[in-house]
Amino acid sequence: MNKISNLPNINPELLDQPTLEKLAQAGDMSHPPRILMLYGSLRERSFSRFLTYEAARILEHFGAEVRIFDPMDLPMVGSVPETHPKVVELRELCLWSEGQVWCSPERHGAVTAVMKNQIDWIPLEMGAIRPSQGRTLAVMQVCGGSQSFNVVNTLRLLGRWMRMFTIPNQSSVPMAYKEFDDDGRMRPSAYYDRVVDVMEELFKVTLLMRGRADYLTDRYSERHEKALKAINRQIEKL
Repeated sequence: MNKISNLPNINPELLDQPTLEKLAQAGDMSHPPRILMLYGSLRERSFSRFLTYEAARILEHFGAEVRIFDPMDLPMVGSVPETHPKVVELRELCLWSEGQVWCSPERHGAVTAVMKNQIDWIPLEMGAIRPSQGRTLAVMQVCGGSQSFNVVNTLRLLGRWMRMFTIPNQSSVPMAYKEFDDDGRMRPSAYYDRVVDVMEELFKVTLLMRGRADYLTDRYSERHEKALKAINRQIEKL
């Protein structure tokens, strides 16, 4: 094996040289972009659910296929086997998705247990399959009082941990009870316009990303780790 002169710690056989050609889309792109949406409240009059449905209408207008997961009856993580129907439904939707939207109320300065529970049920890996890695992500929050960014900041942290591509734009709706009418539709405002901005950006970035996620998330460290494990297995057989 020939070493790279000024990079002696790198295995050149495992080092990829990125090119524009390698970033070409791969797979079937004939279907609309697939967006999964999660919200973080079980209340009958849930402003995070209202905001999620408002955002879904915008995405559907752009041409996305949208599915919204209902967190009602999803057990607390670890309390039931992974074969529970709601857990299976959530994970299958994650695998189906190419992009996601997470929207949570702020409670005690953080995301709600309902929101975190959904994210905690999504594993980083399911064998060789990764339900979250490479998906695009937009984050939103609703506030009962003045505007805050605690929730969207936490959701960004979680998205990064789940190895998702979180878009720069975000939405935080203060005093949400003032922003929705009796039918749960969002009233015209600068906050509504910002939601349009976020969904527009998510749709654009998802179009750019899809068909390329496998290559973009292919990492040298993981290839190196797999190679070392394969060598160790061969040694164990001797």
